Amino acid sequence: MNEKYFPAEIEERQQRRWADTGVFEVEVNPQKEKFYCLEMLPYPSGRIHMGHVRNYSIGDALSHFKRMQGFNVLHPMGWDAFGMPAENAAIKNNARPDIWTFENIDAMRVQLQRMGFSYDWRRDIASCTPEYYRWNQWFFIQMWKQGLVYRKNATVNWCVKCNTSLANEQAEGGFCWRHEDTPVELRELEQWFIRVTKYADELLDSLDSLEGGWPDRVITMQRNWIGRSKGAEVDFGVEGDASKKIRIFTTRIDTIYGASSVILAPEHPFIAEWIAAGQASEELKTFVEQQAAVSPEDRIAEGKEKLGVFTGHYAINPFNGENLPIWTANFVLTGYGTGAIMAVPAHDERDFEFSRKYDLPIRRVIKTADSDEADGAPVEAPFTAKDDSGVVVNSGPWSGKPVPEAIAAMTAHAEEQGFGTAQTNFKIRDWGVSRQRAWGTPIPFIHCAKCGIVPVPEEQLPVVLPVDLNFASAGAPLAEHEPFVNVTCPTCGGTARRDTDTMDTFVDSSWYYFRYTDPKNDQLPFDPKVAAYWTPVEQYIGGIEHAVLHLIYTRLWTKIMRDLGLITFGEPVKKLLTQGMVCLASYRCEEHDWLYPVEVIDGKCKFCGRTVTVGRIEKMSKSKKNTVDPDEMIKIYGADTVRLFMMFAAPPEKDLEWSEAGAEGAARFLNRVWRIIHKWHDKFDGAAAGEFSDAARALRRKTHQTIKRVTTDIGERMNFNTAVAALMELTNEIYAFDNTLKERAPVAADKFAVKEAMEALAKMLAPFTPHIAEELWAHLGHDEIVVGAAWPVFEAELAKEEELEIPVQLNGKRVVSVFVPAEATDEELKAAALADAKVQAKLEGKQIVKTIVVPKRLVNLVAK
Repeated sequence: MNEKYFPAEIEERQQRRWADTGVFEVEVNPQKEKFYCLEMLPYPSGRIHMGHVRNYSIGDALSHFKRMQGFNVLHPMGWDAFGMPAENAAIKNNARPDIWTFENIDAMRVQLQRMGFSYDWRRDIASCTPEYYRWNQWFFIQMWKQGLVYRKNATVNWCVKCNTSLANEQAEGGFCWRHEDTPVELRELEQWFIRVTKYADELLDSLDSLEGGWPDRVITMQRNWIGRSKGAEVDFGVEGDASKKIRIFTTRIDTIYGASSVILAPEHPFIAEWIAAGQASEELKTFVEQQAAVSPEDRIAEGKEKLGVFTGHYAINPFNGENLPIWTANFVLTGYGTGAIMAVPAHDERDFEFSRKYDLPIRRVIKTADSDEADGAPVEAPFTAKDDSGVVVNSGPWSGKPVPEAIAAMTAHAEEQGFGTAQTNFKIRDWGVSRQRAWGTPIPFIHCAKCGIVPVPEEQLPVVLPVDLNFASAGAPLAEHEPFVNVTCPTCGGTARRDTDTMDTFVDSSWYYFRYTDPKNDQLPFDPKVAAYWTPVEQYIGGIEHAVLHLIYTRLWTKIMRDLGLITFGEPVKKLLTQGMVCLASYRCEEHDWLYPVEVIDGKCKFCGRTVTVGRIEKMSKSKKNTVDPDEMIKIYGADTVRLFMMFAAPPEKDLEWSEAGAEGAARFLNRVWRIIHKWHDKFDGAAAGEFSDAARALRRKTHQTIKRVTTDIGERMNFNTAVAALMELTNEIYAFDNTLKERAPVAADKFAVKEAMEALAKMLAPFTPHIAEELWAHLGHDEIVVGAAWPVFEAELAKEEELEIPVQLNGKRVVSVFVPAEATDEELKAAALADAKVQAKLEGKQIVKTIVVPKRLVNLVAK
């Protein structure tokens, strides 16, 4: 064993050893309990970043831990390889996106292997290969057969930089999810949709089963995004046009007598008809044009001013025949409900604000049972309670009914009279999956003038992307590729055209981890029997930014696969961890703009000497140059040190601030472990249990306490940082014991205690720093691979403290600590505290009025 620790040499050797032995390669084994650990797969941009390193270090630590506990661990990796960056690179460089993508995959795979992550690389997949996207197309056709896929004209979100449409989830807040400074536009296009709304109830209700396994924040975000509202749809007539009915959705039909207007979305077809027929004012036309340029998200953004225009038309309230003015307003959208609302200002805060602004009537129709407010009194604030505290008033035959009873009765009346029905609406919309880019899965349908839209025969799948697309074209490369577009109709044999849209890349990531279970299958996306063993995923790890994108889509896809008979469950992931970001301060110079940390010396720009401005600590960003290259850190410190720092610097769900000083501290710790094991590794001859000294018993106690703590911290709490801290404490204890042997030679029992501690330390380091753990394990006399060895087991009796240190407080201030046997009762703790001389001196002249004992932790005396 070398006296010094050389990480580069060790890491290369151990990685070669793992590859040669195939220690991370697994197959279905019904005799072993399985554990599927998954990190969100990366986009192959060309380089991994520190965010990747943190995510994958967490998953790797858990995988090693479970493997050492005897589980059959599936830990795969792949590439989310379709998407805009590759296509943009092809446009910029007049190159093929597949070549660019696979070169990046090769480079990133080398980086991940250099980190020593325990992936079964035989299962490596890339979503841009025909072998993979063939099954995207197969799924799409199966969904079409089930009525889950359809095509329609729709107003879509359009990003001018992406030159493609975006799903609602990708345009949240009115900006492109990839280009956060680019507002989306609205365009009318014929699009393909997946019928998410068929599964909306189940997507919402089954979130209950994820509580305790998924972060509350993610569950709340999904509940809000799905947004179920139960109410009624009611038809208002239009004065002077018996053919028209304005259908509104309301959750408060009990307030319909308080409606003072009907408000339409600016895009409502009736408004378009009135404009076309010359029945609209110039003010209305201008307003509609203005709102067409504003994204739906921006129109309903918090704090946005409520704007509206009177249309000049009137609606008829079906409950009382009252004529109500029809307005249009920016906060009413066609994408939610019916695109029309009734405004009830006395019982809705938004309607109250709007009606006050435009001087519309405000009539109270709900009061508390004990209200003394006079009928017709000015309404100063809306009353919005929907429970039994509210009673209906000024509402004809329904006056006097409690709100819940009135809602049920008035809904039933609307249904009986044929002008309304009970209805459940959702905020979530069907998933628009059409994209007008070329680097994606081709949609497997053919357009025939005679037969209509026809699926590509399944035996002809995959529909393969051409490799000779003209990405320099200002149009759509696929649509301009005649050999791709011009085909024969599979139904009638006539001339036809392929669909030239591609699928949203979130399709690729909705089911990829099922493909990992059976990546070479050429008959099905995966063998249901194989997937039945490996899935669902026990632990998924990724960023919070995917809460309402990927994580909703993958839950949807799982339910669809269940209904297609491929699997038997509806939720794909048992536990989810959303890891925090890796952050670093940014630096800016007036002359040279953003600077890398290495370009700042003593607070000054190294190029011009100006004092730099230090920005806030935030997510690493290439644009702000506050990034750290993992490869550079590995060259300096080694992969194990980088991994250890990532696991120790913060709890996994919290943001982590990268620190060179922290990385140096992690390196010092590993060197410290290396030195003490080097000192002892060849001194264990004759080691045997026997009569242990007090110091040896203390070391054994610490060893078993550490095994217990680390096992709990990793396996139950996912508190990796506290587990690493425990290993540091154990290392300190080993050094402390070593110091007790300066005046005497170690006996057999001493050697036994040290070897036990060092072997446990080496094993428990394996999840965090597997390379050095392998090396240490070998130098402690073991031939087996440590990451394949059994996890250490603590003995409860040995982990027990022989005595406890109990702080004693007087009126909340610490006076002294007393030492008591570990099994001391509360009364014995109290007696020990009162018997202490310092405590007695402090109590002189005082009377104890209360004694608080926290079992085995604290005694607090209250005296006056």
